[in-house]
Amino acid sequence: MEALRAQEQAKARQRRMLGIGAVVLVVLLATGGILWATLGSSSKSPSASAASGAFCGNVASGDPSTKQWSQPPAMSIDTKATYTATLKTSCGDIGLKLDAAHAPKTVNSFLFLAQQGFFDHSHCHRLTTNGIYVLQCGDPTATGTGGPGYKFDDEYLNDPAIQGGTYPAGTLAMANSGPNTNGSQFFLVYKDSQLSPNYTPFGTITSGLDILTHIAQDGSDNSNGQGDGKPNDTVVINSVPVVKH
Repeated sequence: MEALRAQEQAKARQRRMLGIGAVVLVVLLATGGILWATLGSSSKSPSASAASGAFCGNVASGDPSTKQWSQPPAMSIDTKATYTATLKTSCGDIGLKLDAAHAPKTVNSFLFLAQQGFFDHSHCHRLTTNGIYVLQCGDPTATGTGGPGYKFDDEYLNDPAIQGGTYPAGTLAMANSGPNTNGSQFFLVYKDSQLSPNYTPFGTITSGLDILTHIAQDGSDNSNGQGDGKPNDTVVINSVPVVKH
């Protein structure tokens, strides 16, 4: 009897241990499942994070232009008309009103290049964030040295808005490498900037200044150590539709 009772007690202890083990296993599995689910929901793959959080993720497929011209385009605009353009960028649309009355050669060239698709798929290659606050675009090579093959003269450098040495926020102006060397590169002023009045202002930003501010806040690679370099965001001009009013 004693031997039988000892066997029954041993079996009971074994059943209790198996029960405890099963409970522990269930708890561990449940806890592990919760932990895995939490990591799965918060630790996305880099590609998923980039796709969902990218500010400038709308890049249209296509290649930058390689077109070149030996002479500026013939004058074809109506200087009494109002022209608008939209920089449809990978970061959003930036609206422009062009000043054909005061900068007819510049506006004529810009509209010609836009209609030729010269700006399409080009990267805005320069962002300045220290003293001068501009985003520079219009170079299909994205090197800062590219252009359409021709140059034309400066215009409207007596604009009262820039004579004090300040290009106001919202200004659209031409970049150049010296007097009368305008080509295709232009810059968008997102904050009042101290510049000598050597750069043709040819329009104003009518919408999308908040987009430029966001790009500026994301910064640049600061390649020259002075708040000047390639934007950290991928800023691509997908197209530039223009309208005559």
